[in-house]
Amino acid sequence: MNPTADHHPFAHHTRGVALMLLSTAFFTANVLLIRALGQLQHVNVWLITCVRFGVGLTLVATVYRREFQPLNLFRSRKLAQRGIIGGATVYVFYSTIVVLGAGRATFINNTYVIFAALMAVVMVGERYRPSLGVGSAAALGGLALLTNAFAGGVHAGPYDFLAVAGALGSAYVVVTIRQLHATEHTATIFAAQCVYGLLVCGVPAMLHPEPVSLGAWGVMVLAGTFAAAGQISMTRAFRDLPVAEGSLLQMLVPLGIAAGGAVFFHERFAPHELAGAALILAGTTLTALRR
Repeated sequence: MNPTADHHPFAHHTRGVALMLLSTAFFTANVLLIRALGQLQHVNVWLITCVRFGVGLTLVATVYRREFQPLNLFRSRKLAQRGIIGGATVYVFYSTIVVLGAGRATFINNTYVIFAALMAVVMVGERYRPSLGVGSAAALGGLALLTNAFAGGVHAGPYDFLAVAGALGSAYVVVTIRQLHATEHTATIFAAQCVYGLLVCGVPAMLHPEPVSLGAWGVMVLAGTFAAAGQISMTRAFRDLPVAEGSLLQMLVPLGIAAGGAVFFHERFAPHELAGAALILAGTTLTALRR
């Protein structure tokens, strides 16, 4: 019997969609705050990442102190895989942004939507419906236009393949989260990312120490709080949503970041970028409105 099944599939599906949309709002706020941090002070990305994981672990230990099972993080191989691979994908994503640029790296990273849907068919027996395929293709095409992913031409290099490896890792993590809901609480699943993410990203952070102002610390902690809230919402949503559907809704994050850039940073968008935003919205709406 499927542990995520219930007697009210429509109600739980609606809750899952609502939680996933809430998580995209939190993730968008996180990125916009990090962007604002860049205008306040330059801070090493590894320190930003460690603060994010540290805040998340603190949130779990306080809000979910009864549900959190810390010993399981080291007893469960699946939890360890979720944490180690999840932390490594963060490392890969930031590394590829430096070389490939934000647009191209973000586009390649978000191809995990397709990989996750295919992995879910094999690993958890989910059905990959044609409507999700259409929605994924539309959203990815829109993302390519919105981020100008290939504006400089396509010249595949080692970092492109590294970015693809990161996307595969993200896909595996998403499917693993879906599997872990059969035995673990949402808080413990999220804590795995925090604990092992700190182990992965802590070393680069310590190798590049730098003085940070009090204001910058405040922005990082607030950004980390939004990221933690987004991760918990997303993790919980996967209890009710199939992998392909939940992953596709996360494509709204780049759209939210673009909208926030226009509102708070006075950015302007070309017609093809607006067309890309419309494609992302259409592809994800097709999924969100599905009963």
